[in-house]
Amino acid sequence: MKRNRITIGLIILLIATAVIAAGIGAMHIAPQQVIAILLKQINIRIPVAYDEGLANVLLHIRLPRVIGAVLIGAGLAVSGAALQGLFRNPMADPTLIGISFGATFFAVLTIVILSSLPFMNNGSLIPRYYLLNVMTFAGACLTSFLVFRLSRTGGQSLMTTLLLSGLAINALCKALTDLVTYLANDEQLRTATFWTMGSLGGITWSSVLSLLPFILTPLILLPRLAKSLNVFALGEQEAAYLGVKVKRLKTLIVILSTLLVGASVAIAGVIGFVGLIVPHMLRSVIGSDHRQLLPCCALLGATLLTIADVVSRTIIAPAELPIGIVTAVIGTPVFVLLLVKQKKQLRLMS
Repeated sequence: MKRNRITIGLIILLIATAVIAAGIGAMHIAPQQVIAILLKQINIRIPVAYDEGLANVLLHIRLPRVIGAVLIGAGLAVSGAALQGLFRNPMADPTLIGISFGATFFAVLTIVILSSLPFMNNGSLIPRYYLLNVMTFAGACLTSFLVFRLSRTGGQSLMTTLLLSGLAINALCKALTDLVTYLANDEQLRTATFWTMGSLGGITWSSVLSLLPFILTPLILLPRLAKSLNVFALGEQEAAYLGVKVKRLKTLIVILSTLLVGASVAIAGVIGFVGLIVPHMLRSVIGSDHRQLLPCCALLGATLLTIADVVSRTIIAPAELPIGIVTAVIGTPVFVLLLVKQKKQLRLMS
């Protein structure tokens, strides 16, 4: 019952956050006006006054950005929880272990080196974003494979080697990204900087539509692997004895998680800490059962990134602060507090 109440509470929190976030900006839109405008799109009218200017701002500028934040936040949080379950390591995270930076390098490489391709310059956003998704997925998949292989010792993934492998991959990808941006012209350099700092400012309905299949497919399939992830926590050999197809499970989680990261980086660049702190926060409340953890991570991750996006576009208005900076500033102290709390619990247990 408690877990069901938490899930319902997270759903209500996400809806309320999305409605309020959609109304915040230079042109304020009250929550009741947001609801009235949205309901009108399905031919439901309520007695709330608003003008067409507010409706256009909401439908064409604010709403795609909020939906993009919800999708990317959910994707990053679920990928973090799935990777932590796969590595059986709470420190595993798409950013910390190099996956995000590997995806970013391939995205920057696409922008700078392959920008002469017709798909990148034909005036259509969807082919451009699909090309970026393919390239960022390739980069995310390659780096996740390298980190996974480097962290394996005696059939297990050790936290020390995992973090060191992630740091090494991060450093390599950062150096390669710097090399590519050094060769870029001014226009390419500005675009590449967007990916390395993270931003939701360029999200439109076209980019949301291109993002949907890459985000929704893993979000639907990963919870179906929750039972296997719970058994996998006992160890690979134990999971195999209990009937889990270990190699298939690892392959699916890596592919689906890197697909989430690749799609997110292709649209918004590197956004750190969401995939790390959200699973930690929820485990302390609902436990480690992935059947409950993965859906709740999607809801809380979507909510937190939507809030971070509001902060990024209002804190220094009319300018916009890159959302990667916001999530790092917010995520670092939260993560430190979680570590201190975990340390105190270990002392009490000992």
